[in-house]
Amino acid sequence: MAELTQADLVYSPRSIQLWNVLVNWLDFFYQFFLKILRAVAHHPLLSTSCSSSAKAISEEFKPLPVIELPEMAAESPVTVEIASGEGEVRSTHKLTVVLDLDETLVSAYERSSLTSTLRTQAIEAGLICFELECISSTKECNGEPKINHVTVFERPGLHEFLDQLSQFANLVLFTAGLEDYARPLVDRIDTKHVLNDRLYRPRTVSTQYRDHVKDLLCASKNMSRTVIVDNNPYSFLLQPLNGIPCVPFSAEQPNDTQLLDIILPLLKQLSEEEDVRGTLYDRFHMPEWFEKQGIPSSCWSSS
Repeated sequence: MAELTQADLVYSPRSIQLWNVLVNWLDFFYQFFLKILRAVAHHPLLSTSCSSSAKAISEEFKPLPVIELPEMAAESPVTVEIASGEGEVRSTHKLTVVLDLDETLVSAYERSSLTSTLRTQAIEAGLICFELECISSTKECNGEPKINHVTVFERPGLHEFLDQLSQFANLVLFTAGLEDYARPLVDRIDTKHVLNDRLYRPRTVSTQYRDHVKDLLCASKNMSRTVIVDNNPYSFLLQPLNGIPCVPFSAEQPNDTQLLDIILPLLKQLSEEEDVRGTLYDRFHMPEWFEKQGIPSSCWSSS
C-alpha cells in the first residue's frame, strides 16, 4: 500500500469533510456557551432571585394577558366621593400603591456580568442608566467590606410614572432585596421624594410555599384601598386580590411601555373605586392562578 503524502492528508476530500464536521461541532458548542452567558448575565441584585426557589419562580411564571382599559380622565382626585344608596356621600381613603423595585421599576446588573454589547445597545436605544457602588454585607478575604459595582437601567417612563402616581396615591417601595443594595438605588430614582415609605427584605415573610412574601398589611391596614405592582406574583400570594402582576423589565426591552400605557391608567381607575379587589379579580383572577400552582385559598383567605 502506497504511503499517504502530506498533500493527500491536507487535500483529501474525506479529510476536508471531517474537518467541516469538527468546525460545525465547535461552532455549536460556542453558540451554546454564549446562550449560557446571556442567561446568567442579568443579575437582579434587588430581587428574590438570591434563593433557588425564586429562580424557579421566574422561569415558570408567564405574565398574565393585558386587557385594554377604557379611556380615563386626565386627572384623578386625591379623595374620591362615593354616593351610597340614599344619597349619602362619603369619602374614600387615598389609594396606597405598593411598588416592587427590580424588574418592575428598574433592572440591575453586576457590572462584571453586563456585556458591553448589551449596555451599548440599551443606551443607544434610549434607556437611562447609572452606576452604583453598593457595600455588601459580606466581607473580602482581608476583612474589608465587599463593594459591588452595579449598573442600573431605569424602566422607560419611570420618573413621569412616579410623579403622576404620587398625585393621587400614597407610594410605598417594597423590595425583597437587601437594604445595602436597594437603599442607594432608591435614593437615585426617588429624586422628588414621592415615596412615603420603604420596606426591605426583613419586612417580608416566609410561608410554606414561598419565601420573601410581601404581606401588604406592613404597608396599609385598609386592603380595600391597597394595590401592589410586582413582576413576581408570588410576592403577593397572601393578598392575591390586591395584586397587579406586571411584565418583567430588563435592559433588552428598551421599547417597554408598561408603566405609562398599562399600569398608570389601571391605577387611576382603581383610585376611583371604593374597593379595588373586585376590579383586580375580574381582570387577573389571581386566586385561581395560585390554586393552579398548588397554593390553596386557605393560604391567603385568612389574610
